Amino acid sequence: MENRESRSRVLAIGICLLVVLVIAAAVLISVCSKGPSASGKLGEYWTQDSAPVKKLVEYVERVTNPANKADFIPEKDRIAVFDMDGTLTCETFYTYYDTMMFIDFCLVSHPERVSNELKQVAAAIKPGYVADETLARNFAKAYAGMTVEELFDYATEFGKKKTASFNNMLYCDNFYLPMVEMVKYLYENGFIIYVISGTERTTTRAIVANSPIKDYVTPNHVIGTDFEVKQKGHEAESSNMDFKYVDGDELVFTGGFIQKNLNGNKSIYIEREIGQRPVLAFGNSGSDTSMMNYALDSRNPYPALAFMVVADDAVREWGKQDWAEKSAEYIAKGYIPISMKNDFAKIYNDGITPAEQQYTPMDYDEMDEAA
Repeated sequence: MENRESRSRVLAIGICLLVVLVIAAAVLISVCSKGPSASGKLGEYWTQDSAPVKKLVEYVERVTNPANKADFIPEKDRIAVFDMDGTLTCETFYTYYDTMMFIDFCLVSHPERVSNELKQVAAAIKPGYVADETLARNFAKAYAGMTVEELFDYATEFGKKKTASFNNMLYCDNFYLPMVEMVKYLYENGFIIYVISGTERTTTRAIVANSPIKDYVTPNHVIGTDFEVKQKGHEAESSNMDFKYVDGDELVFTGGFIQKNLNGNKSIYIEREIGQRPVLAFGNSGSDTSMMNYALDSRNPYPALAFMVVADDAVREWGKQDWAEKSAEYIAKGYIPISMKNDFAKIYNDGITPAEQQYTPMDYDEMDEAA
């Protein structure tokens, strides 16, 4: 009798264990079938109902889920490209980093190293100027003779100077907090981040290396405007095949210009240096549209999105763009517009506010005479 009761208890316990195992297996299968959810947080610096954020989060959750076979993107192919000036950072004059750095170099820090012609170019730059290839060629001339390390260090030191357009802002403080958060969110979800800038490459690397996104963008993931670099002592030789680098040699800027990384060059250099289409692209102006269109091209094997930042906040920033006009333009092109006014809950670090006026004229003539 006791043996029969003992066997019954053992059988009951076995049945209970089997039920538990079946339930656990069902839960595990359910979790695996759903796939991992997107990691990281996106929303600290964005408004609660931001439509662009919702679209990006939905996209990330969809393409990072292995169970979603139609849309899943392997990590090696999760390429996200960001323009820098106006997309990640403030580019309004007196805060456009590389332009103000050029002015500082020619008229304040190193007037002895540049020609009178370059000083005149620097002094003539006013709000509304065009950051075109002609101006970039003058930038290249200004830094002739500097080593790559010297320009990197100068760009880093310049970032510690105050901008006249904002109260309590150094040039290195001009990153938009919501966009920094977006870069971090994508990085944490397995995206490879590239900065594709119209600013010269070494300068861009220095800016990124001293920024809140420094942990998410490596130097080899920076593509910018290129100035000619040669081995010191061989600047006049037409071919780099005629000499070899040896221990202790230095690479210097010759003053020559190679290309301005805007418009068509953005898509061309993405292909040359990355070798595949991005699946996410972020910009803020017409000079970024080639990059956006390259990502959205119908031949992209993966689903892709493109976002455009609209500078429409005239209270916390110096934005002068009309939201209705720009958003309609971007939507018509297949881009998702981001409103600085309505989507950015916070733009800069605490204590940074616009100055009384955006542009404070400087007495360049006195600077030139003093130099």
